[in-house]
Amino acid sequence: MKIKLLLGLYYIVLIGSVAVAKDKLISEWNCGKASDLHSIDVGDQANHSYAVSQVTCTSVKGEVGGVREREGIATRFTEKIGDTTQWHGVIVVTTENGDKIHYTYANKGPGQLKDGKFQSGSEKWSIVGGTGRFSGAKGEGTCQGKANANGSVTWICEGSYTLAKQ
Repeated sequence: MKIKLLLGLYYIVLIGSVAVAKDKLISEWNCGKASDLHSIDVGDQANHSYAVSQVTCTSVKGEVGGVREREGIATRFTEKIGDTTQWHGVIVVTTENGDKIHYTYANKGPGQLKDGKFQSGSEKWSIVGGTGRFSGAKGEGTCQGKANANGSVTWICEGSYTLAKQ
């Protein structure tokens, strides 16, 4: 009887550990200039503004659950003060099979600006769901962003995720 109980507990632990196993995500994104930008000067000090914007990002590399990420539409809220910036937003990523992954993100510390333009920064992200294969997906990680000469930004991201059992 004790052996059956121990074997039962072993299988529960084994199945439970497989169910919460996380896969690693490493990706790279190239995000162009904002296609839609609405900025308001606060007026309390020089170079202080709030903005909401939307930008299209193209996946250079990265896949989730064996499916290649293709394009993302990021919508963000930004505050600029002097030569620093803070932000948070949502990016909806379309994968090669047409399913979508929903990420939220926020800066990890102030990003750096030069002449009002983004230069570098880091952010935390979370996968909060999606459609199709990615319904119920969860994950988290970080990205490092650096501006390019053409005004785009390259983001290198890593983290881990789990997919809901289908």
